[in-house]
Amino acid sequence: MNQDYIKPNNWSIIEEGFDAEMVKSSESLFSIGNGAMGQRANFEEHYSGETFQGSYIAGIYYPDKTKVGWWKNGYPEYFAKVLNAPNWIGIDIEINGENLDLAKCQSVANFKRELNMKEGIYYRSFQAIMQNGLNIAVKITRFLSLDLDELGVINYEITPLNGDAKVVFKPYIDAGVHNEDANWEEKFWEPLNVQHSNNEAFVTARTFKTHFTATTFMQNAILINGENVNASPINIEKNSEKVQFSFEVDVKKEQVATIQKLGGYTVSLNHENTQVAAQNVIAEGLKIGYSNLVEGQKQAWAKIWEMSDITIDGDVKAQQGIRFNIFQLNQTYLGKDSRLNIGPKGFTGEKYGGSTYWDTEAYCIPFYMATKDQQVARNLLTYRYNQLDKAIENAGKLGFKNGAALYPMVTMNGEECHNEWEITFEEIHRNGAIAFAIFNYYRFTGDYSYIPEKGLEVLIGIARFWHQRATYSTYRNQYVILGVTGPNEYENNVNNNFYTNYLAKWCIDYAIEQINKVEKEYTSDYSRIMSKVNLDSAEISHWKAVADNMYFPYSELHDVYLQQDGFLDKELVKVHDLDKSQRPINQKWSWDRILRSPYIKQADTLQGFYFFEDHFTKDQLEKHFDFYEPFTVHESSLSPCVHSIQAATLGRMEQAYTFYLRTSRLDLDDYNKEVEEGCHITSMAGTWMSIVEGFGGMRVKNDTLHFEPRIPKEWAGYSFKINFRNQILKISVNQNDTTFSLEGTKEILVFVNGKEVLVEPNSLVTV
Repeated sequence: MNQDYIKPNNWSIIEEGFDAEMVKSSESLFSIGNGAMGQRANFEEHYSGETFQGSYIAGIYYPDKTKVGWWKNGYPEYFAKVLNAPNWIGIDIEINGENLDLAKCQSVANFKRELNMKEGIYYRSFQAIMQNGLNIAVKITRFLSLDLDELGVINYEITPLNGDAKVVFKPYIDAGVHNEDANWEEKFWEPLNVQHSNNEAFVTARTFKTHFTATTFMQNAILINGENVNASPINIEKNSEKVQFSFEVDVKKEQVATIQKLGGYTVSLNHENTQVAAQNVIAEGLKIGYSNLVEGQKQAWAKIWEMSDITIDGDVKAQQGIRFNIFQLNQTYLGKDSRLNIGPKGFTGEKYGGSTYWDTEAYCIPFYMATKDQQVARNLLTYRYNQLDKAIENAGKLGFKNGAALYPMVTMNGEECHNEWEITFEEIHRNGAIAFAIFNYYRFTGDYSYIPEKGLEVLIGIARFWHQRATYSTYRNQYVILGVTGPNEYENNVNNNFYTNYLAKWCIDYAIEQINKVEKEYTSDYSRIMSKVNLDSAEISHWKAVADNMYFPYSELHDVYLQQDGFLDKELVKVHDLDKSQRPINQKWSWDRILRSPYIKQADTLQGFYFFEDHFTKDQLEKHFDFYEPFTVHESSLSPCVHSIQAATLGRMEQAYTFYLRTSRLDLDDYNKEVEEGCHITSMAGTWMSIVEGFGGMRVKNDTLHFEPRIPKEWAGYSFKINFRNQILKISVNQNDTTFSLEGTKEILVFVNGKEVLVEPNSLVTV
């Protein structure tokens, strides 16, 4: 049984009732972010129970020295850690001489968390009877401003219910933080300076090794019944890494005592003097004022939802799921800064490290292309172009030459920093996703300029890698690729993973195609690039020989491509015949047993059928789906979405809907029993794809949008918007028909179930 404590709601994530066992899970689920920073939903007040403290700043990392039992040549020297940043949210509370701690109160009633996704605001409230017998009501509002993305806001209210109270608010900022996943239990932050003035305080710290500087700041105001009492701290405690104020107020029964705390980070990525910048942020926040900051937050999120929302009628859990996914994606990355990317945990936890996986190219770019403008997606491509030299360096460390590029599995700066050998050395299919994203970007946006300007150099480096990585087999008289791990990480060091081999061939073919196109149409770029990369026709012909004679394992008996050469040697027991007590196998079985099993973590061969759907017939898709899905345990967050899309394509709506619920509520219902470590952010883009590409059947063919709308029987209707080449198209599907509407001044031609449909601006077309 998956967890089921989140209350169904169209626009909010809601928890009712205090359960110490769920605190860490809720800290993940109720996380907030604004693209520049984010934090888990830790309590502001002290909590002595189990908690996973976490605040994070985009782009700030630490190279934690690799820790392995047996060092292998070519290992990355470090694992890039998403740093737990200094804590600015802390507010210790003392009432009538007793510290407020939900783990020690006599009772906690009416506890409620609400993450209002429509507004981008996190609320928490409760009543508690403290050990001293005082009954209090507490209400907290917290958000990270989208408009001022270095600023966070807390409004913390306390109401004594059964007597007067002396309340001491003790807000603090603290750089004495650590990462739970540190390899060597090192401290990552070096405090440089602690200052305070009036009701403001600043802690400036620098990361060891990477030398990022961050000033953590706070400003505090005390109110009684909404009126600022202009309180000054009665005490200030300060050490080399922390500063804490104490504000004391006498509060009558049923009066409301409030602390409004502004806090956040200014970092050296953006400022020369981070403390001056912090002072400016505080001044701007005070100038705007609390009420206007709240209203600005609501308006900023309304603008995001106007384009990115997906509505679902008649199924609250499905609606809540998709909005949670869209909300988290926008909290994590807004496309403002091409130096940033989308980490698999976003701002919700430390696990996985690094900020960039192949998830960005395979899953996230389609979401950002269609719900924002093409520049956001282009920024993600530019991120990889800017790290091409590092990709060439990564390949060089493994023995590849002549400008061959191997993009990292995990990175912060382009350098590989994943330190599991079966991933670092073998999961090379990631290279193909980088190339596919370039193809996919051009296919959707029609913006070819990226390829001659930047993308072709990336494609050439990747093609060179695949040419060198392939081995000519005299036994098969074909080229093979040995010793790899495919997307199914439950197989390591296998030979001829179909998906990897197919990607390798496609990457080479696509690179050659683009070289020829640029030579004909962008002659100056062609000359510049060929001179820079020192590429000639003889080398290209060697590439082509590999691509044209690539080996793909195939079973005549089953009439399917094999996931890898040895797949049929396994004991082919299907998932439905596994005892449920054995699931998830990655938590119940030894790795040896997993590697020998037929079980598939996520779409592998089927990932190839997803990327290259138009290369195969629907009959071929059906055969491969029916062969591989029964062995798939879906223990990767990236698995259900691809299967949902393909099930919908095959008209298997019940199965597609089941997979959709799993991908959309993966974290809300904790399918993989690990949400306390953080949410699965990058796979959330797959949830969007499940509706748009799966149920909506959207594809781009020959520069034109095609749709094959389908709808689960559980839904009355659904709708979504697409920004296709700067035209905003809304698609609404119900059980009877599909309606299109178009914003703007120019008509658009689309295909619906193979038939042409002309959609004119500001009018409805029903099919």
